[in-house]
Amino acid sequence: MKEKYELYKHILKDSDMSVFSLEKLLDDLKDRDNKIKTTVEDILKGYERYLKKVQSALKKNKCDLEYDGMMAKAGARVGIKMEVKKDNSDSSIADMLIKGISMGTIDMEKKIHQYENEVGKDELKFAKEFLGFQQDVIDSLKKFL
Repeated sequence: MKEKYELYKHILKDSDMSVFSLEKLLDDLKDRDNKIKTTVEDILKGYERYLKKVQSALKKNKCDLEYDGMMAKAGARVGIKMEVKKDNSDSSIADMLIKGISMGTIDMEKKIHQYENEVGKDELKFAKEFLGFQQDVIDSLKKFL
C-alpha cells in the first residue's frame, strides 16, 4: 500500500522545488527587462497548481508531506544566482530551465514505469498529466533559445 502514493510524493518534491526555484529566478530577474519573465510566471502558476493538488491528495490520504531539505534548495538557489549573474539573456535562462525541467521529466518517467502496477488509476493519470505539463513547459521555453 505504501507504493500507492510514491508518484504523488515524487510530484510533491518536484513541484515544490520547481516553485522555489522559479520564485528565486523571478526575484533575480525583477529589475531586468527580460521577455521570458511572463512565461516563467505562467510556468510558476502551473507548478503551484500541481503542488496544491498533490498536497491536498496526500493530506486526504493521511500521508506525510516530505519536501526536499534546505541544503537542496540552497544549492538550487546558488546555481540560479550564478547562472543569471553569468548570463541573464532569455536564451540562457530558457536553456537553464529546459535542462532542469528535462531532468524532472526523466525522473517522472522512471517513477511512472517503476510504480505503474502499484498505484491506482487516478494516481497514474495524475502523474502522466504532470509529465505532460512538464513537456509542454519545455516546448514553451524553446522559442527563447
